[in-house]
Parts: sequence; structure tokens; C-alpha cells
Amino acid sequence: MIHLDTSFLIRALDPGSPEDRKLRGWIGKGEALGMSSVAWTELLCGPLSPSEMEWAAEIVGQRRNFTLEHAVIAARLFNDSGRRRGSLIDCMIGATALADSASIATTNAADFRRFATAGLELA
Repeated sequence: MIHLDTSFLIRALDPGSPEDRKLRGWIGKGEALGMSSVAWTELLCGPLSPSEMEWAAEIVGQRRNFTLEHAVIAARLFNDSGRRRGSLIDCMIGATALADSASIATTNAADFRRFATAGLELA
């Protein structure tokens, strides 16, 4: 399973972009794609056209609710990675991927690489 970060999905909306090609490759291989409801919220903030939103909803097979289990993992990620201002959302997105044993596709690798010690892998 691969969880998509907001940044990755937004860039994948651009036909022919590296993210678009990567995403189409995963779809062609039948890779399961998901996304945290936290990342989905970021996406909904747009701006996206109705057709882009429809396409995103078709692509993201699973939108995972943020649960109490995820909250515990996110808090651990936040505390273990230095309690960096502005990083809580990334911790929440990373926690959801970790709970699903999923890797994460992002264009902001540095934001998630610091969670590698917790087991998070980049796609």
C-alpha cells in the first residue's frame, strides 16, 4: 500500500509530470493507494476544479480516518522528531501511513524522512 501525501497528489494532477507518471505506473501495477483523511483535508482546501477533485476521489481508493491509534503514533513522531513547529500535520499523515504499514509518496521527502527511524518508508 502507498499513501499519497497532498503535495504528491497535487503535482500528479499535472499531466505528464513525474508524479503523474509514477502514479499511473502504480495504478498499472494494481498498487493499493490510500490517503490519510488529514491529507485529504489539505487537498480539499484547494484550489481544485470539480473535475480535478473527481479524479482525485477516483484515484485514492482508501481515505483513512484519523483514529486514536493514529493520534498516539503522531504524538510519538512529533516528540521523537524534535517537536518542530508546523510539523504536526506531517506527523499525523505519517502516523496514518505507519498504522497501515504503507509507504508514503510525497514531494516533500525531508518532511517525512525524519520518520524513517519509526519505520516509515518513502515510495
